[in-house]
Amino acid sequence: MRWSAGGRKPLRLFAVLAAAAGLTALLLVPADRGAADGPVPGSPAAGRDAAGAAGASPGGQAFGGVAAVGALFSENTGRLGTHFCTATVVHSPHGDLAVTAAHCLSGTSGPIAFVPGYANGQQPRGIWQVTRVFTDQAWQSAQDPDHDVAFLQLSPASDGTRVEDVTGAEQLGTGWTAPALVQVIGYPDDADQPVLCANWTKSFSPTQLEFDCGGYTNGTSGGPFLAGLSGASGQGTVIGVIGGYQQGGDTPEVSYSAVFGAAVAVLFETAEAGG
Repeated sequence: MRWSAGGRKPLRLFAVLAAAAGLTALLLVPADRGAADGPVPGSPAAGRDAAGAAGASPGGQAFGGVAAVGALFSENTGRLGTHFCTATVVHSPHGDLAVTAAHCLSGTSGPIAFVPGYANGQQPRGIWQVTRVFTDQAWQSAQDPDHDVAFLQLSPASDGTRVEDVTGAEQLGTGWTAPALVQVIGYPDDADQPVLCANWTKSFSPTQLEFDCGGYTNGTSGGPFLAGLSGASGQGTVIGVIGGYQQGGDTPEVSYSAVFGAAVAVLFETAEAGG
């Protein structure tokens, strides 16, 4: 289990999804149309070539973060509380969506904020309020671990700027199968920097991916499985998020994700349409 409740109360979820049959098995959304930042040293983009050549990293390492991945925080009277999960901006027509694990928002209440690129107490790309949460009906009715995925709609800045215009965005990919070389980013509860590790996914089951690397403690839930990272743009494809079986895993060394399939594609379309 990769999150901790920290005394938060249940958050009402806003959107219901019924999975549609016959949807295409692969959804690849065009990459970044916003920020033009280059790769950050130590970032997935900067480390892609080495990871691709050598395969797995020796273990999760703290690093300075990337623009489109950030921490979720509780808020109280407009002030940030503690961070408790991880989320990632994914490209959408309105530029206002992030993806995380659905279990991150179960048992919480009150305002939630997303801080992309958060590190060492700094909010280099601002604070963005979560205005709507989209989850699958299978999660809402039974907390099915195969549907432990949520899309977050984020409010624009006061001047109308959308989060994607500031952070850029990762692609969303469905239909990926193991093995796939991914880099996974997550924000441990007890740290103010994210951790990063590269490894090959395994097929834990037909509906669950496994990622083996140490350092993914509470708070890393929702962290993206990033495949196909571009050293030029820094963008990749989110093919999973820490969650699913055991809500992401019972030990820091083994993490899981629900396989992103047709139901995630439909959920994404629902979020794109605003419910």
